[in-house]
Amino acid sequence: MGVLTFKGGIHPQDGKSLSKDQPIMELLPKGELVYPISQHIGAPANPLVKKGDYVLKGQKIAEAGGYVSSPIYASVSGTVKAVEMRFNPTGTQVNSIVIENDGEYQEVEAQPVTSLEQLSREEIIEKISEAGVVGMGGAGFPTKVKISPKNPESIEYIIANGAECEPYITADYRRMLEYTDDIVSGMRVLLTLFPNAKGIFAVEDNKKDCANKIREAISGEARMEVKVLETKYPQGAERQLIYATTKRAIHAAKLPADAGCIVDNVETLIAIHNAVILGKPLVERVITVSGDNIKNPANYKVPLGISHSELVEASGGFLESPKKLISGGPMMGFAMVTLDAPVTKTSSALLAFKNDDVAAAKETACINCGRCVEVCPSRIIPSRLADLAQRHAEEGFVKMNGLECVECGSCSYVCPAKRNLKQAIGSMRKIALANRRK
Repeated sequence: MGVLTFKGGIHPQDGKSLSKDQPIMELLPKGELVYPISQHIGAPANPLVKKGDYVLKGQKIAEAGGYVSSPIYASVSGTVKAVEMRFNPTGTQVNSIVIENDGEYQEVEAQPVTSLEQLSREEIIEKISEAGVVGMGGAGFPTKVKISPKNPESIEYIIANGAECEPYITADYRRMLEYTDDIVSGMRVLLTLFPNAKGIFAVEDNKKDCANKIREAISGEARMEVKVLETKYPQGAERQLIYATTKRAIHAAKLPADAGCIVDNVETLIAIHNAVILGKPLVERVITVSGDNIKNPANYKVPLGISHSELVEASGGFLESPKKLISGGPMMGFAMVTLDAPVTKTSSALLAFKNDDVAAAKETACINCGRCVEVCPSRIIPSRLADLAQRHAEEGFVKMNGLECVECGSCSYVCPAKRNLKQAIGSMRKIALANRRK
């Protein structure tokens, strides 16, 4: 069977060779740890600690602020310095818990299980919820909500997202190679919740070594299979991934569960394994440090809350003064305003570049070439939608299916006029969605 894919998409230079062969290294923090109370979609968590409190690694320091929310745990032992406003990776100042690391790493005792069979469905979901597990591919949607659909019997596919289609990022690649059994264990946990589902490991064909490693690990697992995808951006986007693996299409008003699917990033599956099997909360993740301005690109397993400046220091620093710093991938990530921002649950990469090609580009008038239409995975007309957005024509924007945009940036990437199509559409989309909620 040939590789699977979707219509549209682009093939940017991937830059993965800088870090793909670098094994995951554990990095311990030197300075303070900062925990923004909102590291997920939904209500912010509510702090449980105050200045002067002593906490242990794995101790809950903020509880979920509602059903669509997620608790936060200390990733080190130490003393709470403050609960105050700090920058997060997206450049926003948010209320955060600051802990001074004592270097002792005294830990709350974990409660592992001997077998999944001893846990009920409700107990498994509660363990995942209490551990603070969220979507770690970037969205940060609380996993407990995702795995609690109205009709569990209607779920037919659990899709492990191993596409990692964003350029430069290799954290998931290394996870699939080095933590294969943990990923498979996380899938096994989810399949326990959905008796009619089959597990699919979706991996791009530039990661055949990962696909082979997972195939070997699931040998004998009748409910699991590997599906190889064409290497193309945005292959890892939820809607595109569902279509590529199942040929089921959903639109902006639908959830994956409406198509009988649940999609989880491979890092999330590891967090699920840790939560249910090992009894450990989410306190760490793997992050890639790369780009043409990093001396020694690498993949690190780090405690949540560590400063990005420590990641740069561990990688040998910058080759020269960077013109662009990005949290996440170059297509959908965020420009960083400070390296003092902490690593959060949704941090996948820190990228540093010698030049800022986007800022240097000069925007000109649309030439009606249609390239943005050809590559759009949502099959909409980005050039027209951007025009409507710039005129604040919300009604026309919605009528032309502007809400279907997944904000992947493929249109901006191919535009010969260097128009900021994604930014314009994304801004209007957020306004339209906010007005719809009202």
